[in-house]
Amino acid sequence: MGLTLGVGLTLSAGDLHAQAQTPNLQSAVENTQTGQDLKIQQLQDKLEEIQRELIELKKANSAQPETHHITSAKASVAPPSLSEAEPEVTDPSSPHSEPFAFADFTWLNGNSRTKDTPYATKFFTPEIRSDVSYTYDFRHPQDDTIVGSSEVFRSSEVTLTDLGIGGDFHYDNVHARVLSQIGLYATATPRNDASPARGQWDLADAYRYIGEANAGYHFNVQHGLNVDAGIFLSYVGLFSFYQFDNWAYQPSYVSSNTPWFFNGVRVQWYPTAKLKIEPWFINGWQSYGRFNGRPGLGGQILWRPNGKLEIIGNQYGYGEDALGVPSRTRLHTDDSIEYKYYDRPDSMISKAAFTVTGDAGCESGGGVSCHGNTKQGPKQSFLGFMVYNRLWFDRDKYGLTIGGGRINNPGRYLVLLPPINGATAASGTPYFTENPGDPFKAWDASVTGDYMPSQYITYRLEYNHRAANVPYFAGPGGVTPPGGNTGALGSVVPNWSPDLRNSENRITGAFLVKF
Repeated sequence: MGLTLGVGLTLSAGDLHAQAQTPNLQSAVENTQTGQDLKIQQLQDKLEEIQRELIELKKANSAQPETHHITSAKASVAPPSLSEAEPEVTDPSSPHSEPFAFADFTWLNGNSRTKDTPYATKFFTPEIRSDVSYTYDFRHPQDDTIVGSSEVFRSSEVTLTDLGIGGDFHYDNVHARVLSQIGLYATATPRNDASPARGQWDLADAYRYIGEANAGYHFNVQHGLNVDAGIFLSYVGLFSFYQFDNWAYQPSYVSSNTPWFFNGVRVQWYPTAKLKIEPWFINGWQSYGRFNGRPGLGGQILWRPNGKLEIIGNQYGYGEDALGVPSRTRLHTDDSIEYKYYDRPDSMISKAAFTVTGDAGCESGGGVSCHGNTKQGPKQSFLGFMVYNRLWFDRDKYGLTIGGGRINNPGRYLVLLPPINGATAASGTPYFTENPGDPFKAWDASVTGDYMPSQYITYRLEYNHRAANVPYFAGPGGVTPPGGNTGALGSVVPNWSPDLRNSENRITGAFLVKF
C-alpha cells in the first residue's frame, strides 16, 4: 500500500513539472521522464517481488496444522489441509472456513493448550512430548507395582511414562502423522491388548514403540474431508492419551479403562465449521489385530456451536472383542459435555469449566447377555460416569481440578487386569478372574494442582483415592512372587498369593512438556 502511494505521488509530481516547462525545454523533459520511467519500473518490480514473498508466507502459515487447535478427546487430530494458495479463514459462515478455528478451544479437557509451534515449516510440524512422574503410594507395595491404572505404573520411583518424538507432514493435500511411544507406555499399552495372542508375527513387539502412525489425503469438500489409515488415538473417554492435554493425571475409570488407540481407517468429514462426523473401520477395541473373525465399527460426532460448549459422542459395535469367543459381540456408547461457564482473563480466576461423561455398554452371546441374567447367561455390562470441574488463575498460569467417577462392570470385561505374577490381558490369572458374572464396582476422586509458567510445560501435583467392592489394588505385599515372576505368566505359585486391597491412596508429581 505504501509503495503504491509513493509511486502515485511520483507520477503526479512528474506530470506537474512537465507542464511548467517551456517548449524549448522539451528534450530535457523527455530525458527526465525517461529516467523517471526507469525508476518507476524498478519500484514496480520490487513491489511484485514483495507480493510474491507475502503469498509464500501465507502458504507456509496455512500449512501449519498445530495452530488450529481442532484436536479432540484422546487424540491429536490433524486438521484438514488448506489450499496452499489461500490464507486461513476463521469466519464459520464462510464456505471455506477452517473447522473449529472460529474460537480458542485450548481450555478443553483432552485438548493441547499450546497456541503455536514456532519452528513449524511449510512441509513439517515437529512435535516432542515428555511425561516424567513420581508417585507415592501410601500402602508402600514392596515390589513398587501399582495396579489398576493405564497412566501410573510404579511407586516411589521417578518414571518416564512416555517420550513422543515425531510430528505432522503435510504437502499437496497429503498428510501423515507419526509419534513414538518410548517409556512405560511401550510396555503397558501392548500388555493390555490380548489380540497379539491370535496368530503370528508378534504384533505387540511390532507396534510397541509406535504411539501414532497414520497417513491420508484431504479432499476439498465443504469444510474438509480427510481419509486416513494406520494407528490413531482413540476418542472414547474424553481424556487424551497424553497427560499434558488433560485436566488431571489419573482419569477416572470411564476414561482409563476404555480405548487409547485404534488400528484401522477413519474418515473425518466437516460439513460445517462447527461439526465433525467421523466413522471408523478398525481391527477391534483397543487392539493391534482382530480378536476373532470380525472387525470393529464405530464413529464420533463432535459439535462445537460456540467457544464455550462442546458435545461429543462416540459409538462402537459389531466387533467380537473377547479373545477366543467368536460369538460374543460388544456394544458401547460414550458421551460427554464440556462447558466453559466463566471467562475473565484479567480476574484472579481467569476461567472455569466443567465436564460430564456417561458411558454404557454390554456384551452378548458366548454365554453372556446384555439384558440381565437369562438362559443365555449372566449379565455382562458396563455403566459409568465421571465429572470434573476446573478453575484457572492468574491469566491461566495456575489450575485446580476436582473430579471423579464410578463404574459398574459385571463380567469385568473392561477392568484392567492386575499384573499378578506378570499376568497380561492375554494370559489372565486365577488370582483375579474375569469370568461371566464376576462383580466389579469401583469409584474414585482426585484433586489436581497445576503450575504452567509457559504454554509448553506443566508442573502437576495430584492426590487420588480409588476404591472397589473387591480386593483389587496392590497392598504392602505387592503382586510379584519372591524372586520375581515364576512359571507361566499369571499362573499360580505354590505357597504364595498376591496382596490385594479394596482401596488405595496416592500422590503423583509430574513434569509434562510439549513442543
